Amino acid sequence: MKVLANDGISKSGIAALEKGGFEVITTKVAQEQVANFINENGVSVLLVRSATKVRKDIIDACPGLKVIGRGGVGMDNIDVDYARENGKHVINTPASSSESVAELVFAHLFTGVRFLQDSNRNMPLEGDTNFEGLKKAYANGIELRGKTLGIIGFGRIGQAVAKMALGLGMKVIAADKFIGKAEIKVDFYNGQFINVEIPTEPQEDLFKHSHFITLHVPAQDGYVIGAEEFRQLRDGVGIINCARGGVIDEVALIEALDSGKVTFAGLDVFESEPKPEIQILMHPKISLTPHIGAATEEAQDRIGTELAEQIIGLLNTENA
Repeated sequence: MKVLANDGISKSGIAALEKGGFEVITTKVAQEQVANFINENGVSVLLVRSATKVRKDIIDACPGLKVIGRGGVGMDNIDVDYARENGKHVINTPASSSESVAELVFAHLFTGVRFLQDSNRNMPLEGDTNFEGLKKAYANGIELRGKTLGIIGFGRIGQAVAKMALGLGMKVIAADKFIGKAEIKVDFYNGQFINVEIPTEPQEDLFKHSHFITLHVPAQDGYVIGAEEFRQLRDGVGIINCARGGVIDEVALIEALDSGKVTFAGLDVFESEPKPEIQILMHPKISLTPHIGAATEEAQDRIGTELAEQIIGLLNTENA
Protein backbone atom coordinates (compact mmCIF):
# COMPACT_ATOMS: atom_id res chain seq x y z
CA MET A 1 0.00 0.00 0.00
CA LYS A 2 1.08 3.57 -0.70
CA VAL A 3 1.45 6.44 1.75
CA LEU A 4 1.54 10.07 0.60
CA ALA A 5 3.37 12.17 3.21
CA ASN A 6 2.41 15.45 1.59
CA ASP A 7 3.91 17.75 4.22
CA GLY A 8 6.97 15.56 4.79
CA ILE A 9 7.89 12.83 7.28
CA SER A 10 11.07 11.99 9.17
CA LYS A 11 13.53 9.39 7.90
CA SER A 12 12.73 7.21 10.90
CA GLY A 13 9.04 7.32 9.97
CA ILE A 14 9.79 6.38 6.37
CA ALA A 15 12.00 3.50 7.53
CA ALA A 16 9.31 2.19 9.88
CA LEU A 17 6.63 2.34 7.18
CA GLU A 18 8.83 0.69 4.57
CA LYS A 19 9.71 -2.04 7.05
CA GLY A 20 5.97 -2.55 7.50
CA GLY A 21 5.54 -3.08 3.75
CA PHE A 22 4.38 0.41 2.71
CA GLU A 23 5.65 2.53 -0.16
CA VAL A 24 6.18 6.11 1.01
CA ILE A 25 5.78 9.03 -1.40
CA THR A 26 7.16 12.37 -0.23
CA THR A 27 6.39 14.36 -3.37
CA LYS A 28 4.83 17.71 -2.39
CA VAL A 29 1.49 17.86 -4.19
CA ALA A 30 -0.32 21.19 -4.56
CA GLN A 31 -3.54 21.44 -2.53
CA GLU A 32 -5.80 21.47 -5.60
CA GLN A 33 -4.11 18.35 -7.03
CA VAL A 34 -4.12 16.18 -3.90
CA ALA A 35 -7.31 14.25 -4.72
CA ASN A 36 -6.21 13.52 -8.31
CA PHE A 37 -2.78 12.38 -7.14
CA ILE A 38 -4.28 10.04 -4.52
CA ASN A 39 -6.61 8.43 -7.06
CA GLU A 40 -4.11 8.20 -9.92
CA ASN A 41 -1.43 6.62 -7.71
CA GLY A 42 -3.60 4.34 -5.59
CA VAL A 43 -2.70 6.04 -2.31
CA SER A 44 -4.26 4.43 0.78
CA VAL A 45 -2.81 6.73 3.47
CA LEU A 46 -2.53 10.53 3.42
CA LEU A 47 -0.23 12.12 6.01
CA VAL A 48 -0.25 15.89 6.59
CA ARG A 49 1.00 18.46 9.06
CA SER A 50 -0.62 21.89 9.07
CA ALA A 51 -0.12 22.96 5.43
CA THR A 52 -2.35 20.49 3.57
CA LYS A 53 -6.11 20.74 4.20
CA VAL A 54 -8.20 17.58 4.09
CA ARG A 55 -11.76 18.79 3.60
CA LYS A 56 -14.95 17.13 2.38
CA ASP A 57 -13.99 17.56 -1.27
CA ILE A 58 -10.91 15.35 -0.90
CA ILE A 59 -12.72 12.85 1.31
CA ASP A 60 -15.58 12.54 -1.20
CA ALA A 61 -13.25 12.33 -4.18
CA CYS A 62 -11.00 9.58 -2.74
CA PRO A 63 -12.98 6.41 -1.93
CA GLY A 64 -9.78 4.35 -1.79
CA LEU A 65 -8.26 6.47 0.96
CA LYS A 66 -8.24 4.48 4.19
CA VAL A 67 -6.24 6.57 6.68
CA ILE A 68 -5.72 10.32 7.18
CA GLY A 69 -2.90 11.10 9.59
CA ARG A 70 -1.91 14.42 11.14
CA GLY A 71 1.68 14.75 12.29
CA GLY A 72 1.05 16.79 15.42
CA VAL A 73 -1.76 17.64 17.82
CA GLY A 74 -4.45 19.89 16.34
CA MET A 75 -6.59 18.52 13.53
CA ASP A 76 -8.45 21.67 12.52
CA ASN A 77 -7.11 21.30 8.95
CA ILE A 78 -9.00 17.98 8.63
CA ASP A 79 -12.78 17.42 8.55
CA VAL A 80 -12.39 14.71 11.16
CA ASP A 81 -16.03 13.79 11.88
CA TYR A 82 -16.95 13.72 8.20
CA ALA A 83 -13.97 11.53 7.38
CA ARG A 84 -14.85 9.05 10.11
CA GLU A 85 -18.50 9.01 9.06
CA ASN A 86 -17.24 7.99 5.62
CA GLY A 87 -15.19 5.09 6.92
CA LYS A 88 -11.76 6.71 7.09
CA HIS A 89 -9.43 6.28 10.03
CA VAL A 90 -8.19 9.64 11.31
CA ILE A 91 -5.11 9.64 13.55
CA ASN A 92 -2.72 12.16 15.06
CA THR A 93 0.28 12.25 17.42
CA PRO A 94 -0.81 14.25 20.46
CA ALA A 95 2.17 13.48 22.69
CA SER A 96 5.05 13.64 20.24
CA SER A 97 5.69 17.38 20.06
CA SER A 98 4.77 18.54 23.58
CA GLU A 99 8.32 19.06 24.80
CA SER A 100 9.39 20.86 21.64
CA VAL A 101 6.49 23.33 21.81
CA ALA A 102 7.10 23.88 25.53
CA GLU A 103 10.75 24.73 24.90
CA LEU A 104 9.74 27.25 22.22
CA VAL A 105 7.38 28.89 24.72
CA PHE A 106 10.35 29.47 27.01
CA ALA A 107 12.51 30.65 24.12
CA HIS A 108 9.93 33.39 23.62
CA LEU A 109 9.64 34.07 27.34
CA PHE A 110 13.39 34.46 27.80
CA THR A 111 13.51 36.58 24.67
CA GLY A 112 10.78 38.90 25.93
CA VAL A 113 12.06 39.48 29.44
CA ARG A 114 15.55 40.37 28.12
CA PHE A 115 14.47 42.30 24.98
CA LEU A 116 16.28 39.89 22.64
CA GLN A 117 13.77 40.37 19.83
CA ASP A 118 14.72 44.06 19.69
CA SER A 119 18.40 43.87 20.58
CA ASN A 120 18.99 41.26 17.87
CA ARG A 121 17.58 43.72 15.33
CA ASN A 122 19.48 46.76 16.60
CA MET A 123 22.89 45.37 17.58
CA PRO A 124 23.89 44.70 13.94
CA LEU A 125 22.78 48.24 13.05
CA GLU A 126 24.06 50.22 16.03
CA GLY A 127 26.25 47.91 18.09
CA ASP A 128 29.48 49.53 16.95
CA THR A 129 28.26 53.15 17.14
CA ASN A 130 25.76 53.17 20.02
CA PHE A 131 26.84 50.33 22.30
CA GLU A 132 26.31 52.27 25.55
CA GLY A 133 22.94 53.56 24.35
CA LEU A 134 21.73 50.06 23.56
CA LYS A 135 23.12 48.77 26.85
CA LYS A 136 21.04 51.35 28.68
CA ALA A 137 17.94 50.65 26.55
CA TYR A 138 17.97 46.95 27.41
CA ALA A 139 19.10 47.25 31.02
CA ASN A 140 15.74 46.70 32.73
CA GLY A 141 15.23 42.99 32.15
CA ILE A 142 13.39 40.82 34.66
CA GLU A 143 13.77 37.23 35.87
CA LEU A 144 11.24 34.48 35.34
CA ARG A 145 11.98 32.85 38.68
CA GLY A 146 9.36 33.69 41.27
CA LYS A 147 6.86 35.01 38.73
CA THR A 148 3.43 33.53 38.00
CA LEU A 149 2.84 31.77 34.69
CA GLY A 150 -0.77 31.38 33.63
CA ILE A 151 -1.42 28.48 31.24
CA ILE A 152 -4.67 28.53 29.27
CA GLY A 153 -5.33 25.00 28.05
CA PHE A 154 -3.90 22.35 30.36
CA GLY A 155 -3.55 19.33 28.10
CA ARG A 156 -0.29 17.59 27.21
CA ILE A 157 1.50 20.70 25.94
CA GLY A 158 0.23 22.92 28.73
CA GLN A 159 1.45 20.39 31.27
CA ALA A 160 4.85 20.14 29.54
CA VAL A 161 5.11 23.92 29.87
CA ALA A 162 4.18 23.64 33.55
CA LYS A 163 7.04 21.17 34.16
CA MET A 164 9.60 23.58 32.76
CA ALA A 165 8.12 26.51 34.64
CA LEU A 166 8.25 24.62 37.92
CA GLY A 167 11.86 23.68 37.23
CA LEU A 168 12.64 27.39 36.83
CA GLY A 169 11.04 28.21 40.16
CA MET A 170 7.92 29.83 38.74
CA LYS A 171 4.45 29.64 40.24
CA VAL A 172 2.09 27.91 37.81
CA ILE A 173 -1.65 28.48 37.53
CA ALA A 174 -3.90 27.07 34.83
CA ALA A 175 -7.35 27.39 33.28
CA ASP A 176 -9.08 24.65 31.32
CA LYS A 177 -12.76 24.01 30.61
CA PHE A 178 -12.36 20.24 30.72
CA ILE A 179 -9.57 19.52 33.22
CA GLY A 180 -10.11 20.12 36.94
CA LYS A 181 -6.55 19.44 38.08
CA ALA A 182 -3.36 17.75 36.96
CA GLU A 183 -0.43 16.18 38.76
CA ILE A 184 2.77 17.40 37.17
CA LYS A 185 5.81 15.15 37.46
CA VAL A 186 9.03 17.12 37.20
CA ASP A 187 11.86 14.74 36.29
CA PHE A 188 15.54 15.48 36.88
CA TYR A 189 18.59 14.08 35.08
CA ASN A 190 19.60 11.79 37.97
CA GLY A 191 16.31 9.92 38.27
CA GLN A 192 14.87 12.05 41.04
CA PHE A 193 11.51 13.77 40.58
CA ILE A 194 8.84 15.75 42.35
CA ASN A 195 5.06 15.71 41.87
CA VAL A 196 3.13 18.97 42.01
CA GLU A 197 -0.67 19.03 41.87
CA ILE A 198 -2.04 22.04 40.02
CA PRO A 199 -5.80 22.70 40.15
CA THR A 200 -7.30 24.74 37.34
CA GLU A 201 -9.14 27.98 38.05
CA PRO A 202 -11.51 30.33 36.21
CA GLN A 203 -9.89 32.14 33.33
CA GLU A 204 -10.85 35.51 34.84
CA ASP A 205 -8.79 34.73 37.95
CA LEU A 206 -5.84 33.63 35.85
CA PHE A 207 -5.98 36.95 33.98
CA LYS A 208 -5.71 38.89 37.24
CA HIS A 209 -2.79 36.94 38.75
CA SER A 210 -0.47 36.04 35.87
CA HIS A 211 2.77 37.87 35.11
CA PHE A 212 2.94 35.85 31.89
CA ILE A 213 0.26 33.98 29.95
CA THR A 214 0.74 31.17 27.42
CA LEU A 215 -2.08 29.66 25.36
CA HIS A 216 -2.39 25.97 24.47
CA VAL A 217 -5.88 25.60 23.04
CA PRO A 218 -7.24 24.36 19.70
CA ALA A 219 -8.67 26.70 17.07
CA GLN A 220 -11.71 28.56 18.38
CA ASP A 221 -14.80 30.21 16.89
CA GLY A 222 -13.87 33.44 18.65
CA TYR A 223 -10.93 34.97 20.48
CA VAL A 224 -9.72 33.55 23.79
CA ILE A 225 -8.06 36.91 24.44
CA GLY A 226 -9.80 39.82 22.74
CA ALA A 227 -10.20 43.50 23.57
CA GLU A 228 -12.31 42.84 26.68
CA GLU A 229 -9.92 40.20 28.01
CA PHE A 230 -6.93 42.49 27.53
CA ARG A 231 -8.63 44.95 29.89
CA GLN A 232 -8.82 42.21 32.53
CA LEU A 233 -5.09 41.40 32.45
CA ARG A 234 -2.70 42.76 35.03
CA ASP A 235 -0.56 45.64 33.80
CA GLY A 236 2.77 44.67 32.22
CA VAL A 237 1.85 41.08 31.37
CA GLY A 238 3.76 39.07 28.72
CA ILE A 239 1.77 36.86 26.33
CA ILE A 240 2.91 33.82 24.34
CA ASN A 241 0.94 32.06 21.60
CA CYS A 242 2.45 28.85 20.22
CA ALA A 243 -0.96 27.23 19.78
CA ARG A 244 -3.16 28.44 16.92
CA GLY A 245 -3.53 31.68 15.01
CA GLY A 246 -6.83 33.41 15.76
CA VAL A 247 -7.03 32.71 19.49
CA ILE A 248 -5.62 36.20 20.18
CA ASP A 249 -7.09 39.36 18.64
CA GLU A 250 -3.96 40.77 17.00
CA VAL A 251 -5.41 44.28 16.57
CA ALA A 252 -6.19 44.41 20.29
CA LEU A 253 -2.74 42.96 21.03
CA ILE A 254 -1.00 45.77 19.14
CA GLU A 255 -3.07 48.33 21.06
CA ALA A 256 -2.18 46.67 24.36
CA LEU A 257 1.52 46.59 23.47
CA ASP A 258 1.48 50.25 22.43
CA SER A 259 -0.31 51.32 25.62
CA GLY A 260 2.04 49.30 27.85
CA LYS A 261 -0.75 47.05 29.14
CA VAL A 262 1.24 44.16 27.60
CA THR A 263 5.02 44.36 27.95
CA PHE A 264 5.86 41.90 25.17
CA ALA A 265 4.40 39.08 23.13
CA GLY A 266 5.86 35.93 21.59
CA LEU A 267 4.05 34.57 18.54
CA ASP A 268 4.66 31.35 16.63
CA VAL A 269 1.22 31.41 14.96
CA PHE A 270 -0.78 34.18 13.32
CA GLU A 271 -4.32 35.16 12.37
CA SER A 272 -3.48 35.65 8.68
CA GLU A 273 -0.93 32.84 8.38
CA PRO A 274 1.02 32.30 6.13
CA LYS A 275 1.06 36.08 5.52
CA PRO A 276 1.19 37.72 8.96
CA GLU A 277 0.22 41.38 9.16
CA ILE A 278 3.12 43.80 8.74
CA GLN A 279 2.20 45.57 12.01
CA ILE A 280 2.87 42.29 13.81
CA LEU A 281 6.08 41.52 11.94
CA MET A 282 7.60 44.96 12.54
CA HIS A 283 6.58 45.52 16.14
CA PRO A 284 9.63 45.90 18.42
CA LYS A 285 7.88 44.24 21.37
CA ILE A 286 6.97 40.99 19.58
CA SER A 287 9.24 37.94 19.37
CA LEU A 288 8.46 36.04 16.16
CA THR A 289 8.86 32.51 14.82
CA PRO A 290 7.22 31.02 11.67
CA HIS A 291 5.04 28.23 13.16
CA ILE A 292 7.92 25.99 14.22
CA GLY A 293 6.65 24.71 17.59
CA ALA A 294 7.00 21.04 16.65
CA ALA A 295 9.90 21.56 14.25
CA THR A 296 12.69 19.84 16.14
CA GLU A 297 14.53 16.77 14.93
CA GLU A 298 13.49 14.86 18.04
CA ALA A 299 9.80 15.72 17.71
CA GLN A 300 9.71 14.90 14.00
CA ASP A 301 11.34 11.52 14.70
CA ARG A 302 8.73 10.79 17.37
CA ILE A 303 5.90 11.96 15.09
CA GLY A 304 7.10 9.85 12.15
CA THR A 305 7.55 6.65 14.11
CA GLU A 306 4.29 7.10 16.04
CA LEU A 307 2.33 7.63 12.82
CA ALA A 308 3.98 4.57 11.29
CA GLU A 309 3.11 2.41 14.28
CA GLN A 310 -0.53 3.52 14.21
CA ILE A 311 -0.87 2.99 10.45
CA ILE A 312 0.72 -0.45 10.52
CA GLY A 313 -1.47 -1.45 13.47
CA LEU A 314 -4.67 -0.21 11.85
CA LEU A 315 -4.19 -1.60 8.36
CA ASN A 316 -2.58 -4.87 9.34
CA THR A 317 -5.51 -5.54 11.69
CA GLU A 318 -7.97 -4.54 8.96
CA ASN A 319 -6.31 -6.87 6.44
CA ALA A 320 -5.84 -9.77 8.83
